Amino acid sequence: MSGYLYEKDLVPQKYRILVSVRHDKLVREIASELEMPVQELRRYLIEHLDMILLENLPARAEAAGTKLSDNGEVATALGKEKYTLFIPILPVAAMDSIFRDVNERVRTGIPVAEAVAYGRAQIREALRR
Repeated sequence: MSGYLYEKDLVPQKYRILVSVRHDKLVREIASELEMPVQELRRYLIEHLDMILLENLPARAEAAGTKLSDNGEVATALGKEKYTLFIPILPVAAMDSIFRDVNERVRTGIPVAEAVAYGRAQIREALRR
């Protein structure tokens, strides 16, 4: 048998998954939360996640929303578990570093909302690398 059994380039199939109704809504919510363009987030997801994970994103996001986390206000606002365990778009080490920076800012007297905004900017930068 000559040729591949499976397609080598899965980008069109991954894109079709991400523009379906439930996935599109989720991608737009995440993009809005992280204040980044939807197309940029889609490109990142296509490049870094496999098909099975992409298909399960809405269920994973729902699980992240219903999980009662006792990590604290900063971790929840930053999406510490959401973006590492449930929707794994960021390595745990990178998120831990961002989380430490945000906590340090809060400890030094910066308001939580401002520190979390800084953390989300750091998440955006980590996704763009």
